[in-house]
Amino acid sequence: MSLKRILLTLARTKDFPQGDARHGYELVAPLDADGRLDAESWHAMKAACTVRRFAPGEDEERGHLIHTRGRKWVFSYAPGEEDDEPIFRLSDHRFVEGEYISITEHDGITRPFRVASVSPAAE
Repeated sequence: MSLKRILLTLARTKDFPQGDARHGYELVAPLDADGRLDAESWHAMKAACTVRRFAPGEDEERGHLIHTRGRKWVFSYAPGEEDDEPIFRLSDHRFVEGEYISITEHDGITRPFRVASVSPAAE
């Protein structure tokens, strides 16, 4: 299973009716043939499964995509769970351009993000 580079950008919201490509996430993760996260492959490649969060006026954050017991996926930027960003039913989402994903960010607000691109990750 090869790793994919997935770019998520802020989708339309009340404050950003056109979305905002300056606010988003870049993931490196294994996907199955349907474009869903592959938990089995993640286990073998978890050190390479990363996340980068970027937003205007904020420091960029780098961390890892974590798969916990109970099939829960989170973005984690530091040891412990305080900074984790849970993604509701992430295992059910397809990472295909144009699809949408909701992420609860550090401020507790759940925002919609759009899959802007999916490409092979440099291995």
